[in-house]
Amino acid sequence: MKAVFQNSLLVRAAMRLRKWYHEGVIAGFFSRIARAYPDSLFRQLWERFCAAPICTAANSRYARLIAALRRFVERVGDAAASSLIYRVCLAVWKPVAGFLGGGLIGKACRFAGVRGLLLICLALYLPLDVAIRWMSTTKGYLPGFIGSVWDEGMLLAAVVYLLWHTAMRRAPLQSRATPVDAYLALFIGVGFFLMCAVSPDMGIAIDGYRAVVQYLLWFFLVTRLIEDDRDFAIFYGALVAMALGVAAHGIYQYIVAAPIPASWIASTEVSVRTRVYSITGSPNIMGSLLVLFAPLVAGIAYYSQKMWVKVLAICATGMMCLCCIFTFSKGAWGGLVVAVVVFAIFLDRRLIALMGVAGTAALLAIPSIATRITYLFTSDYVETSQRAGRMVRWDTGLELLHNSNPLLGFGLGRFGGAVAMQNQVIEETETFEYFYMDNYYLKTLVEMGYIGLIFFILLLIGMALWCLRSIGRTGYSKTDRTRVLAVSMFAGMCGVLMHSYFENIFEVPYMMAYFWSMAAAILYLGYFRKKRRT
Repeated sequence: MKAVFQNSLLVRAAMRLRKWYHEGVIAGFFSRIARAYPDSLFRQLWERFCAAPICTAANSRYARLIAALRRFVERVGDAAASSLIYRVCLAVWKPVAGFLGGGLIGKACRFAGVRGLLLICLALYLPLDVAIRWMSTTKGYLPGFIGSVWDEGMLLAAVVYLLWHTAMRRAPLQSRATPVDAYLALFIGVGFFLMCAVSPDMGIAIDGYRAVVQYLLWFFLVTRLIEDDRDFAIFYGALVAMALGVAAHGIYQYIVAAPIPASWIASTEVSVRTRVYSITGSPNIMGSLLVLFAPLVAGIAYYSQKMWVKVLAICATGMMCLCCIFTFSKGAWGGLVVAVVVFAIFLDRRLIALMGVAGTAALLAIPSIATRITYLFTSDYVETSQRAGRMVRWDTGLELLHNSNPLLGFGLGRFGGAVAMQNQVIEETETFEYFYMDNYYLKTLVEMGYIGLIFFILLLIGMALWCLRSIGRTGYSKTDRTRVLAVSMFAGMCGVLMHSYFENIFEVPYMMAYFWSMAAAILYLGYFRKKRRT
């Protein structure tokens, strides 16, 4: 069997491609870079860049404020721990916890702990949101308002747990303050100023502000929820399991040709039989979800030392990439290319050539992909885009901005996003209508003006720089390959940032929660990592 496998057409073709690659220009270019890198100026600058400590000003006002808050919470905890009410509650809870701790579910909960359960719930944000809304809104098994507030309840539960954890002096002594906190706080503060400055309808302004900043708070929480490698492994594994389930469902939808609205494809794209969307309800969001998580699955193939795990991870990555193709989201395809390039630059530059081969094979094997791409260069696409597509939407948004206040914007929640679609305060005419902007950066510009966009871009740049520093501080050897996991998350995040230029990706709550939680996980690996508990 081994001889048959080695002499098969597929293996011989793969070996021939491998030989061509190693003898080609691309491999030679990267080999010269690899040889020059150890003695290069770039390496010295990179190492100096990564050597920056996580808190460059230990005695800064922010650090002192966090330390003072911690001392206050601990004093409150000391007072609570010595109270009669606490002792009575503890006496009642111990037998209850012993009873609930039995059985498989109880043992699993004790293994994960409260932090692990919160991280699992966060990783399962999408399926939980779909299930809870189905039970509350569609079936009526739960009160209707539960579907709208359950995620705020999860956020509040995480805050309460962290405060209690700190009050009982169980939180890590190492401060979890990061420079990204300052960028986030600055953007949140600017958003609050703009909400107050441009608010013809304060209720809509508050809703718009909440939609922009609420899910940023998961960064602050996850940096403190992940205390050691067990917490990180639980979070990473739950994210991968969720993404694989969604991707498998997407493949099933493509096989059975799930029905889709006619507006999802152009009249000239008759060869596109369906676009997969799984439980997201949108092929574009589905594609962005796969762009974010496909590198995480690929990272397992590089991280694990077990061959069967590598094979399964490679197959699962292929399934997710194939599912991303079947979304027929051109923005997601571009995001996937960016994610692969970032992943390849850090870990395996051969993937760039492999991506080219796989892309060519996909174009030849699935004609509808070629149809979808070539449609971009037709006069029909230009005409449609100028009539009701992105071009006219972007032009309308910019015109609205410059006719109002370019610096402060048209107002949070008033145009280009979900809040504006739910609260259409301006009367629609033949020349004006409400729609999604299909560009999150431009949506931010229209609602928050140039001031808001500048601080949002500053936030993204600050986050990216500190994630790169964290990646540079992680291990990359036979005994410690945590850099693989950090790069995997960062690559997916880069792909989403690219896709956000063509879609309102961060308008979706779980996408923003996933994005900023993964940023927090990257900083944990580089700056706060603690070995697994025994």
